This record gives sequence, structure tokens and C-alpha cells, in this order.
Amino acid sequence: MCQPDCNTKESESCKGSREKVSIILPVISQQREPCEIQAGLPGHNQPFVVGSIETPVSTAPKVASVLTWHDKWGTVKARWGVGRMDYTVEPGLYALGNPDNESRVLVTANYKMTFDRLREALPGRNAWLLVLDTKGINVWCAAGKGTFGTEELVRRIKMSGLERVVAHRELILPQLSGPGVAAHLVKKFSGFKVKYGPIRASDLPAYLEAGLIATPEMRLKAFPLRERVALIPIELVAAFKAALLLMLVFFLLGGLGGPAGYMANLMNYGGFAVIAILTAIISGAVLTPVLLPLIPGRAFSLKGCLVGVVAVFVLLIMRNPDLNFWPGRLEALSWLLLVPALAAYLAMNFTGASTYTSLSGVKKEMRIAIPLEIAAGIAGLGLWLTSRFIA
Repeated sequence: MCQPDCNTKESESCKGSREKVSIILPVISQQREPCEIQAGLPGHNQPFVVGSIETPVSTAPKVASVLTWHDKWGTVKARWGVGRMDYTVEPGLYALGNPDNESRVLVTANYKMTFDRLREALPGRNAWLLVLDTKGINVWCAAGKGTFGTEELVRRIKMSGLERVVAHRELILPQLSGPGVAAHLVKKFSGFKVKYGPIRASDLPAYLEAGLIATPEMRLKAFPLRERVALIPIELVAAFKAALLLMLVFFLLGGLGGPAGYMANLMNYGGFAVIAILTAIISGAVLTPVLLPLIPGRAFSLKGCLVGVVAVFVLLIMRNPDLNFWPGRLEALSWLLLVPALAAYLAMNFTGASTYTSLSGVKKEMRIAIPLEIAAGIAGLGLWLTSRFIA
């Protein structure tokens, strides 16, 4: 998942990096020797490489637009957080199809899922793919963090010897890389002009056919159901890693106190605690992104909280606690605080996945929401523990 600084507005870290690039770039932009270019080439032994193509400066690895079973299985694993931080391709220049010195040059990140989406969107086309070292981060997040930036772009142009590979001086960058790249500095220090392509890789064929002219629709980023659902698996994995210990603690504490013996209380109160925590996770990490446009409010934390409130009311109706006595009242009130608080916290993870959140807006939401979530969590825990030990 992206962090909240992944947005279309320029982050402070990116602004700071732009102030430094005018000092660093003159050194990077110096002509590279053949040995330096050779040392910066991507490897040919990567599993998705299908061959090689000779260029005036090197032998570039060749890739296809058709993804293999191995590529697709890697995407599935990354979606579930398996090897996500190592799901990368080596940076450098790749050949898609059989490009020549007049072929387009498209720039992308070295997160393999991003790389695969780009080549998959260009069946039957010949192009050069210049992959930047974004530390395995996608284009949008890398632009906000500064790894998909001016300095890295100019460095990779020189390390690949691109000025000798193509006769033109034009690069096509993803639109969402804009916050990290100063196009005028790229032109000044590399001689290459930056053109910002469409947001979605799937629009590239139409963009290329139109002579690098983007329609208004190509410049708009939606957050449809399919994209929201795709983010759920990795959020569930992250949530369960933290929640397993929490559920175990609540389960064991549920056996303490109460009118019955330890084992009976364990299955009753401890078992319900586990179900309640699972309900909070499903509310914040599954139902909130699925129902996002239908939930009132703008803040993601508020949306998650509302879903959590509805879910916990349904849960309590099914449990039917005895509200005539204080233990039942306190238990019900505790979950009315705990479930929405946890759901709201998990829902905020999706702020970094939508372009209609801004850095300042996310920071403001976090300043307000996180203290309230912590307070509700502490109060709910206190009430639940009290309910276990009062008669």
C-alpha cells in the first residue's frame, strides 16, 4: 500500500529534491564511457526476458507484451504481500518487440507489476522501455517520494547511452510521475524532451496513434471498484499480521471473571471478542473500499467508522447481550467504541491509493482521526476489561 504522501500534488520531499538537482545533475549528465554503460545495463537472465537486441552501445534485453504464467502468478503473490518488497526488475533500457532508432521511448518504474502493465498494454508494438530505479515502488508513489525523479531519470538516460540508441530526443512519461520530474531540467541536462502520456497504460495505444495527444478522459484518474478491490488482499494480510496477537490476547482474557468457569467464559466472551475484531477488519479493509462511493462523508476515517458502527450494531443484535445488568451494558459499549475505531484506522490506509486525496488533506485527517481512534480504543478496552470483573 502507498503511504499518504502518494498523491498528485507535489510533496515536500519532492520539492526539496528539486532544489538539489541543479547542483547534482551537471555531474550526472556528463558523457558516460562504454564500460560505465555496460555496467549499468539490466541483466539478460531475468525470467521475463525473451531475447536480446543489438544497439549502437550495448546488447539490450528484449521483452514481450504477452505475460507468462510466471508473470501473472508473481502479480497474485505481490497482491497478497508475498515478496512484495522484492518484486522488481533491474533498471535500465529494455526492447519491446524490435525497436529501432526511431522507436518511442517510454519511461516506467522498476516495480514489476508496473513494468508488466506497460508492456502488456502495447501488443504488437516496438518501443524502448527505460526503467528507473524506484526501489520497487510504483510510479505514483515513487514520484511523491522522489525516487521517480529528475536526477534518476537523467542518470538512467546517461547510463543506458540512450542518446546513441535513438535518433530523436523525446521521452514519454506516465502522467502520475509529474510531481517528481522537472521536465525543463531533464531537457537541460540530457537533451531529451519530456512528454506526459495518459494516466492509464491501457490508453497508450490510442495516445500513440493520436500523435501523442491525450484526450481529457486520459487525464482523469478514477478509483473504480476493480481497482479498490485489488488493494484489499494486501491490506488484509497487513491487518491480520497485527490482529492475530490482539485476538489471542482478547480471547485469553475473555476467560477471566464472569459468572461461569474459565473455559465457558473463554468460549463465550473470548470467542465473541475474536468475532468482533474480525468484524472490524472486514468493515475497514473490505466493506469500506467496496462501498466507498456510497458511504457518506469525505474523510476515509469517517467512512470506515460509519461502516464499523453499522457492523457492530448488527453484531450486537445477534449476540443479544443482557442490558439489564452492568456487565452486559459495558461489554456492548466497549465494542461500540472498539470496532468503529479499528475500522476507521484501517480505512485510512486507502487514502494513499486514491488521487482525490491530497497530502495536506490526509495530514489534516490524520491529526484529527488518529487521536480519536486511540482514545476510543483505550476507552473501549477499559470498559471491556471492567465488564469482565464486575458482578
